Amino acid sequence: MRVHGFVPASSGETAAVDDLITLDGCTFFYTDSTGDVDAREAKGYFFEDVRHLSRWQLLLDEQPLDCLASRPVDYYSARMVCAPPGEQPAVTVRRDRFVTDGVHEDVIVTNHRAEPVEVKLELRFGADFADILEAQQGGESGSGENGHELAGSRATVWHQRDGYRRETIVAFSRNDVQLEEGRAVFDLHLGPHEEWKTCVDVVPVVDGRKRPALLRCESFRKPEPELPLALPEWLGQAPYVECAAEPLVQTYRQSLLDLGALRIRPTKGVGHAMPAGGLPWFMTAFGRDSLVTSYFALPVQPTLAEATLQALAELQATEYDDFRDAEPGKIMHELRRGILAQSGVTPHSPYYGTHDATLLFLIVLDEYERWTGDEALVRRLEGAARAAVSWLEGPADLDGDGFLEYCSRSSKGLRNLCWKDSGDSILFPDGAAAEPPIATCEIQGYAYDARLRTARLAREVWNDPALAERLERDAAALRERFDEVFWLGRRRFYALALDGEKRPVDTLTSNVGHLLWSGIVPPERAEILVRRLLGKDMFSGWGIRTMSARERPYSPLRYHVGTVWPHDTALAAEGMRRYGFREEASGVAHALLEAAHRFGHRLPEVFAGFERDGAEVPVSYPGAMTPQSWSAAAPLLALRTLLGLDVVDGELEARPNLPDDLRGLSVRGIPFRGGRRDVP
Repeated sequence: MRVHGFVPASSGETAAVDDLITLDGCTFFYTDSTGDVDAREAKGYFFEDVRHLSRWQLLLDEQPLDCLASRPVDYYSARMVCAPPGEQPAVTVRRDRFVTDGVHEDVIVTNHRAEPVEVKLELRFGADFADILEAQQGGESGSGENGHELAGSRATVWHQRDGYRRETIVAFSRNDVQLEEGRAVFDLHLGPHEEWKTCVDVVPVVDGRKRPALLRCESFRKPEPELPLALPEWLGQAPYVECAAEPLVQTYRQSLLDLGALRIRPTKGVGHAMPAGGLPWFMTAFGRDSLVTSYFALPVQPTLAEATLQALAELQATEYDDFRDAEPGKIMHELRRGILAQSGVTPHSPYYGTHDATLLFLIVLDEYERWTGDEALVRRLEGAARAAVSWLEGPADLDGDGFLEYCSRSSKGLRNLCWKDSGDSILFPDGAAAEPPIATCEIQGYAYDARLRTARLAREVWNDPALAERLERDAAALRERFDEVFWLGRRRFYALALDGEKRPVDTLTSNVGHLLWSGIVPPERAEILVRRLLGKDMFSGWGIRTMSARERPYSPLRYHVGTVWPHDTALAAEGMRRYGFREEASGVAHALLEAAHRFGHRLPEVFAGFERDGAEVPVSYPGAMTPQSWSAAAPLLALRTLLGLDVVDGELEARPNLPDDLRGLSVRGIPFRGGRRDVP
């Protein structure tokens, strides 16, 4: 299978892995290589988190077609060329598809013989209107009423549930179509070398509002203003990486291609596009994922952070809502627009069940200003930032002990509101799950860093030295108390968390790498943590395991309990560099880039924690999303770690520490405070 959505940057280059066209986060079309759909799992045409096409199959003389070519043209368009099975087919079928809100598809049948041919072209279509959360579980839509209507050359399929209605209109440009329920037929009589064409429009309708395609016939490379920047321009804005090690260059390019295809624009007031979570299930705005991705990409594509900060500020909670785990000032976790969210069956409209996104919002806001010098945005978002600080100092600390604890209040909320948000991720060494309220260690580190960064903005941009002094004072107190309570003297690392009874969860995990990144670790403890993270039980040779292989609950194929997450490893490497362990940091970053090379230059969301050996084969994790935004961006942070990039007093500094095979690595055109810089 192929994915249309990752445009080739030059003739002959392809970046596709599955058949997928994406647009703006509200739309994606996932098919096989011929462009057909017979919905299983993620396949189909989804609009605003509902599957508007679950069947879309083109047949010639009642036979499926073979794929001759299937290529992305841009993230919103693709071309597929097909033919009947067998050698020297008489006809070919070309499909040009544009997914821009609705879908426009050109179907061109060509007779390549010197004599006439007669063929029957048939398109079978249908819509199950499954909410994406239902499709993710392999199911169709729940209870509701379904129907269809035929009128001339147009068919309408509809679904109504809990007072919420969706429709899919399938319209043909030709009146000679024979249209019936779920089926359109053309009897073609083609003269010698004759070409025949029809246009097909697929228009989703949400509560009576039609959303037709923004682009139509022959619109390749001609994006509308409403669309995110076309991929050639997107690539042209990025720095140029030059290195004799071709795998590194290819990985860098693939990261850019993937991030380009994962861009969404979830709110109309945002000028640029932000990164979605990942394909196929999470093409929507995410608090934590989008912020982490934006942070990683700041030296390369700072507009991602700008858009993410603006969009999340617009969606910031303003009131308490137990069902959605919302509290004033809190940054959202996940936004959905499907039937389940709109009808109140699920809390994702949006859902605020994350205890770290608000802190990351403050961290990225500061880092964004450091790289761009965009004080205007920091001033515009001052209200949102102050509301985030109020949440940090208030509802985030459930019992007032100075640590941030989470406990979902929603009947359909997540159990764990940290980045390891699976239900079994916070475990004691005997495998028992910690009971909430839970205070994970890395969230305390984020809170420390967020206070210091916001203090800088308060002093330098908002002219509020009193706020700055209070935040710095509170950060210092948190650092001291955190070390006192979370440090496990006997085991010589920080506890993963405190459970609801304030018992330390004394399991060694990758979370301690985030502590280095945040700066909350006293300098005298840093080397101890670095050595623990580089031990054979933690470092697989490809990356850092989420849990030590010596811990009883560990498994190399357990989602958050022994696998390797690229973004997690990248943060740990950058944390090592922060404390001056440049050689160790470069080694971990280099290993991650080598893993990317073995995975075809695209890091998956997560991969197995098996030890690296002479076979040099990292092992996939079943069901991992690829591409996924923070994994796509992880090589960008790894590059920053290798090059030693920092913003110090408004200047870009570089202290490269490069492995032998990356000697000569240079990056030209890094966007920095309104200009461009070259490194070295």
